[in-house]
Amino acid sequence: MSIATPVVFLFGPTAVGKTDVLTRLAGLPIEVISADSMQVYRGMDIGTAKPDPALREALAHHLIDILDPHERFDVGRFVDLADSCIAAITARGRIPVVSGGTGYYFRHLLFGLPRTPQIDPAVRERLQHDLETEGLAVLRSRLERVDPQSAARIDPADPYRTVRALEIYEQTGTPRSAFRVPAEPRRDLAATVIELYRERPVVRARIADRVAAMFGAGLRREVESLVDSGVVASDPGMRAIGYREFFRDDGSLVTADDDTQIQTRIVTATRRYAKRQVTFFSGLPGRTPVHADDAERVARLVRDAVRP
Repeated sequence: MSIATPVVFLFGPTAVGKTDVLTRLAGLPIEVISADSMQVYRGMDIGTAKPDPALREALAHHLIDILDPHERFDVGRFVDLADSCIAAITARGRIPVVSGGTGYYFRHLLFGLPRTPQIDPAVRERLQHDLETEGLAVLRSRLERVDPQSAARIDPADPYRTVRALEIYEQTGTPRSAFRVPAEPRRDLAATVIELYRERPVVRARIADRVAAMFGAGLRREVESLVDSGVVASDPGMRAIGYREFFRDDGSLVTADDDTQIQTRIVTATRRYAKRQVTFFSGLPGRTPVHADDAERVARLVRDAVRP
């Protein structure tokens, strides 16, 4: 019988303070695997709140800056890459810590992937054409009719997951929601699951402060630089909160005169996302809630993860 690999899952909503906790854990024999669907993209540093170079120098981070914003990245690829990282980190005698806020990345790494079908390229191309010609709202309405459960779980502003759910339905005639995640966690991982939390009003205030700091750090300049390099509004990276708000429906950039309005929209969208994250994470079994200021307790849980 093989021995399960110890892995720490450290998650929490946006702005709860995950990076602050990791900074205080930098002296432990750990390496971090980012579970953030947007930190994979190069050039998107400010708007995705990537850990700064000093922290990444002190504490190895994986699955950050591995793609350009026009490239697609999905949960299946994340699980494959994360599994490879876990094996390599463990072989170095260190502890893998999976940290981030993309909830379904955690769930699928912890439980495994549902057995969804291969999609006919013609189906994918047709739906992509529909997205480009009819718009996301039309495809969203279509998904709500054929698969309301998936529609309820998918961010209305997320074209990739909307199209993916429609691909599965049109390929099989079966809703995406009918393809279930395995009911039991993977037996090859010995998971320590830590949920960081703060009181909701505190998280809301921290979100507003963080977005203001992003604008002060040059978020608009970052978006303009991406556009100058050839990135367009329809690229997968630009669907992220903090980037999509800079674009009009026709794909052009909103002017700097509207930055106050953009900032407000980003704060609102981020708060809604954080609320959904809390709801999603509450469904993960075996989690240990820890206040985000209690880094010492997190450190004890990390150490305990590898004790016999």
